[in-house]
Amino acid sequence: QVQLVESGGGLVQAGGSLTLSCAASGRTLSSYSVGWFRQAPGKERESVGFISRSGGTLYYKDSVKGRFTIARDNAKNTVALQMNNLKPEDTAVYYCAARESAFYSSSDRLYAFWGQGTQVTVPS
Repeated sequence: QVQLVESGGGLVQAGGSLTLSCAASGRTLSSYSVGWFRQAPGKERESVGFISRSGGTLYYKDSVKGRFTIARDNAKNTVALQMNNLKPEDTAVYYCAARESAFYSSSDRLYAFWGQGTQVTVPS
């Protein structure tokens, strides 16, 4: 099975950018669809975006469309979440998750493999 590790979180001022990385080991990440999720304090975990196994299908939460981009780097066995024009409401712990199905899902219950999360803080 695949193991996932996120990195790249931190504190950034509003309007700034961060790139999160989801690195896989154990198996090739291109064998999995990958979702990015986030959980803010006191809130439920929510889907931020999705990339299919081929990379040809992408979905984004409405509030991040045009600001966030998900991309695969198969040579590095990673999936990146590029975040631009960050806002205070983007503050959360960000997780990557993988599922073997090729089909899109925003439900965290349908992802079997999870990283430990990385904190993103955008002060208001």
